[in-house]
Amino acid sequence: MVEKIKTNSNSAISLTVGILSILIPVVGLVLGVIGVVVSRKAIKEIEKTNENGRGLATSGLICSSVGIIIQIFALLGIIAYYSITTVG
Repeated sequence: MVEKIKTNSNSAISLTVGILSILIPVVGLVLGVIGVVVSRKAIKEIEKTNENGRGLATSGLICSSVGIIIQIFALLGIIAYYSITTVG
């Protein structure tokens, strides 16, 4: 019989959190950091246990990194806007 290899659950979680880090404006920075940590953990687990899901973990890492970059640019844009505009 063929043995079915299961997919690592942390890799699916990392992809989900990575996508949410891109889509949710304020909390996205925290979600991006969580996604990077979970995806690195998933990749290490996949190397040890030989499970499926390496592509999901890699995609989660990329999405989380993009989410962090987008959130940082948005934060810098807000800071720049409020520093340029003056009340008075």
